[in-house]
Amino acid sequence: MSTRRPALVVAVAVVLLAACRPTTAGDTASDSSATTETRETRETVETIAYGPGPDQVLDLHLPDGDDVVPVVVLLHGGFWRDIYVRDLTDPLARALAERGYAAVNLEYGRVGGTGGWPRTFEDVAAGIDHLGELDHPRLDLARVAVIGHSAGGLLATWTAVRAGLPDDAPGADPAVVPVAVVSLAGVNELTRAAEEGLGAGAPQDLLGGRPAEVPDRYRVADPAQRLPLDVPWLGVHAETDDSVPLDMTIGFAARLEAAGGDATVEIVAGDHMSVIEPGAGSFAVVLDWLSARLDP
Repeated sequence: MSTRRPALVVAVAVVLLAACRPTTAGDTASDSSATTETRETRETVETIAYGPGPDQVLDLHLPDGDDVVPVVVLLHGGFWRDIYVRDLTDPLARALAERGYAAVNLEYGRVGGTGGWPRTFEDVAAGIDHLGELDHPRLDLARVAVIGHSAGGLLATWTAVRAGLPDDAPGADPAVVPVAVVSLAGVNELTRAAEEGLGAGAPQDLLGGRPAEVPDRYRVADPAQRLPLDVPWLGVHAETDDSVPLDMTIGFAARLEAAGGDATVEIVAGDHMSVIEPGAGSFAVVLDWLSARLDP
């Protein structure tokens, strides 16, 4: 495991109530596929439905031009609860598109709405696999990375274990397989998070019970129980994160490395939300790491 504290990483604090912005009318029920041009960023943004549900949508941010580009899928956080929506990671999507990546800001069903077990995991899998069904001429599906923040960090890491899931498990037999995963302040150890009461019982709400009550669900949903990963993994965590413990990244990376996996940890200045700020130094860390794995 590579663990570094870059001297030049300076995070920008973001002041947000409850670490996120609540859902407002129309946030998740996007109408299929309107395309808009953004002159300032020279990007095209298209909202695409990958299923019939109101949360089964993704925003595809494409950089200017017509060349084939790597894909970065973004999964937002919010302890899997439906008051939090994908606008949390919209600034990251735009920043990635500015730098030449196709950024996919994926919405998914969440607890309190259409999500929970197994729907949340089914949606993440279906949304990513739908990229293959698009047959989009600019998407290089051999170079796909998944980035998740907080609760989305768990989901992002889970996408790297889908290929090894039992045939009847949600998300099994993936059509699109990531080649790299980034977890930003991620809830990387789901069983441990439940045992420690993280997020006021958020893991239990997600899976419908405690680990002792629904152990089969935790064995499918918790990447820490399905190590090693087949792809390189980067965990970025801020020193003063008071929402998800720093050791949720350090501990997972140690377990991944002990199982023979490729783990890198970057500890940065800032708080829980600053790691998804494009203006923070942590974004440069992520870009450097992605470039080494996605760019030709």
